[in-house]
Amino acid sequence: MTADLSQIVKAYDVRGVVPDQWDETLAELFGAAFVRVTDADAIVIGHDMRPSSPGLADAFARGAARLGADVTLIGLCSTDQLYFASGSLGLPGAMFTASHNPAQYNGIKMCRAGAAPVGQDTGLSEIRELAERWSEEGAPEAAATPGTVTHQDTLTDYAGHLKALVDLTAIRPLKVVVDAGNGMGGHTVPTVFEGLPLELVPMYFELDGTFPNHEANPLDPKNIVDLQARVRAEGADLGLAFDGDADRCFVVDERGEPVSPSAITALVAARELAKHPGGTIIHNLITSWSVPEVVREQGGEPVRTRVGHSFIKEEMAKTGAIFGGEHSAHYYFKDFWNADTGMLAALHVLAALGGQDGSLSGLVAAYDRYASSGEINSTVADQTASAAKVRAAYEGADVTLDELDGLTVSAEDWWFNLRASNTEPLLRLNVEARDAATMAKVRDEVLALVRSTD
Repeated sequence: MTADLSQIVKAYDVRGVVPDQWDETLAELFGAAFVRVTDADAIVIGHDMRPSSPGLADAFARGAARLGADVTLIGLCSTDQLYFASGSLGLPGAMFTASHNPAQYNGIKMCRAGAAPVGQDTGLSEIRELAERWSEEGAPEAAATPGTVTHQDTLTDYAGHLKALVDLTAIRPLKVVVDAGNGMGGHTVPTVFEGLPLELVPMYFELDGTFPNHEANPLDPKNIVDLQARVRAEGADLGLAFDGDADRCFVVDERGEPVSPSAITALVAARELAKHPGGTIIHNLITSWSVPEVVREQGGEPVRTRVGHSFIKEEMAKTGAIFGGEHSAHYYFKDFWNADTGMLAALHVLAALGGQDGSLSGLVAAYDRYASSGEINSTVADQTASAAKVRAAYEGADVTLDELDGLTVSAEDWWFNLRASNTEPLLRLNVEARDAATMAKVRDEVLALVRSTD
């Protein structure tokens, strides 16, 4: 196994093809390195349904126990269930998943006690360095007393915690279609929804890490086509789609139309502000104008951040924010250790819908006020040069430019953000405007600049 782990240790997690880029031998070293860097005497480990996940999780546990840490294995779980275990047990945690990536991938999402994130600047670079060194020099010396390995089921407690945060007991009966994409939603949804006034129509609940029906990535429109059709066919009140590790949740309305994550962010923010008047709400700079507008209308304080969970969680901790949302359907809750949980966001949507008599499309109309392009990727030879070309075209115009995260250009009736991908030769464009025609005009102008070869 190569000692260069730069291809698999990313900004926030470990991720790569198994066994080509990493394997159980390396997972064992990661386990030992995790314990050394976090100085943990006990940790918790969970895994998703991918074929390689149990073996990798067990190897990580061996490495951790070798250095003296007691290990609690919670087995099959969603990523937010692992965060629950880390938070409720007060232990650093490791989740084996590659989220929405294809079947041959796997990865590790790591956190400190209380679900505090481990990223490049908060321990991940040191974990990588130790694993690289040990892969060349041999495993570290074992502790005089190895740690124990025990098993614990946290699913029921996880479900109970979520349902204690959102009161669904008085809602009207709802018919909800859920597409788990053969991912961990098929494991968590039945227990979380148990006892609620919901008629559940399950799709692809069989745990299968080869993803036989479609990729477990609802951000790609082709992967929610089945859900949209089923919602319409069933006459359901709404549909929910979870990604592979079930930490993100996407919503479609009773017509089968997607509800933008920005609208969900605004809806949940309004509900959280009703419980915590004057609270702070975090939103990344690609969420809709409607999010800070709704937050201010509800008496809250909106705070804008860069894209990415480490920035959101850092800002939540700094400001004491009650909730945060991203355009990618990650939703963060103070009541959930500042961690992201799509399931809790889904329960908020169900409570809001079931607490009134109207349709979901009618309910979210108040939160979906502008025309949006969605995220558009362009492959470019030189990200910096292409972005500079766009900046030069708008400098001097009656606009505001800022570079908090990529380039954001704002006018009275529209804005756009252009960001470089960290891992691919791509520029990502998001455009929003007060009407569809203006959005399309700005979108096409910027794409022409990005994609021109002059």
